Amino acid sequence: MEALDRLYRSLDARPRPEDVAVLVLEVNRSLTRRERAVIGNVAGHASRWQGFSGMSDDYARPVGAARQVAATRRLFDVDAAVDTEDPVSVLEFAELAGAGIGWDPEHTDFLADRLNREAREAAGVELSKRQYNRRFRMLRRLSAKADRLGRAQRLRSATLLASAGFVDVIDRERFGADVDAACFVAYFTARRKLRREFSLTGRENPFDQVADVLFARCRARADTDWAMIALAHPVWDVLRHLSADQLGELLGRWSAATRSLAAVLDGVWRSSDIDRATMVVRSGVDSSTWNAFAGAYNAARAAWISCLHAAGLSSLLDDAWPGKAMRVMAADLVAWHGGLHPDTSVWARLPLPWEVLDGTAACTRADVEAACREHGVDPERAGWTAPREHGAIARFRPTPELVHGVSVSDPLWGMVLRRAHVFSGKAVRAEVLGGQNTLG
Repeated sequence: MEALDRLYRSLDARPRPEDVAVLVLEVNRSLTRRERAVIGNVAGHASRWQGFSGMSDDYARPVGAARQVAATRRLFDVDAAVDTEDPVSVLEFAELAGAGIGWDPEHTDFLADRLNREAREAAGVELSKRQYNRRFRMLRRLSAKADRLGRAQRLRSATLLASAGFVDVIDRERFGADVDAACFVAYFTARRKLRREFSLTGRENPFDQVADVLFARCRARADTDWAMIALAHPVWDVLRHLSADQLGELLGRWSAATRSLAAVLDGVWRSSDIDRATMVVRSGVDSSTWNAFAGAYNAARAAWISCLHAAGLSSLLDDAWPGKAMRVMAADLVAWHGGLHPDTSVWARLPLPWEVLDGTAACTRADVEAACREHGVDPERAGWTAPREHGAIARFRPTPELVHGVSVSDPLWGMVLRRAHVFSGKAVRAEVLGGQNTLG
């Protein structure tokens, strides 16, 4: 596979930035000596530990329904076409297969929704009770698989959107047509995809010295595909190069994403027992799902506001300004940081953002600014009412090996700790650590 193809495939994965830097050196043959030195310095770290890492280089990919569909085909003798990676297609296949036994995808409860003998006879189902039950169970499992597959796909899409924007709409031909823009997008999104590390300083600026070099090359050219870069990096320095039509299209994308993700958060919020005042995770709360969608919503909201500012239309939100969504955090991490982040108090003070977006609650820009002042937060610098600006260009540091956010000395040790459930909040598996029940 060519280096450019590998670089393109990295958009939908989670490679280390240093690994992407290696591909950039292979792909972009026109780099100057200085540019090659800067990028090469970072790429050199890819060979650390002989290039091995105990962390996955991809986001979890949903497993399709091929196994369940194959079993259903055998039982029902149905040969209809089905896309086993598409939950809608899988559910349609289940409905088709179940037509002969009167199965309804909206009523799949095994105890309440099965047909009794009289109903089966009326529906023309000439099967024994045992065979009917067997088929009902099969369709119920297939329907449940379609539901799980859809949720997993939405979760992965949200996770990717939060860290890489709309890179999924960039096709291979467009990606290869502008090598400088392609290299910047691939490297910058790899930096944004870095896992969260427990620290007191927060996440570092993803725009490091390599991103700066690659972005400078884009600025130096007259025919740069700024619209492609804007899909992953919607900031003023990029948006100002877009035409009115391009900016309008991007604004529409981020607006739709913000509203869609807010609706998802609404559903997750209703089904969760989250303390809004503290956002400290409780037992039974699916923090991973909430944090993934909250991160995606915040990224979409920030990009939406950036586009509105670039278009000179931010006043459109003055009367209905949705706030940010806070992530849930472990109590020990909150204590380590010395207490709640001021943004949490602002979040608790304002109406829920999805209620503002659907019109069931009122929240003006002035309300957001007042809540921020009340809790000592600068509304613009904190990203509540304006595009958040990052500070100075970050200095690259080798990607750390993390075990549930904690940096460890090497990948093999990290794999042992991960297998032993260390730092996971679960009971430590002592047998993995040679029978010891502590790290000492």
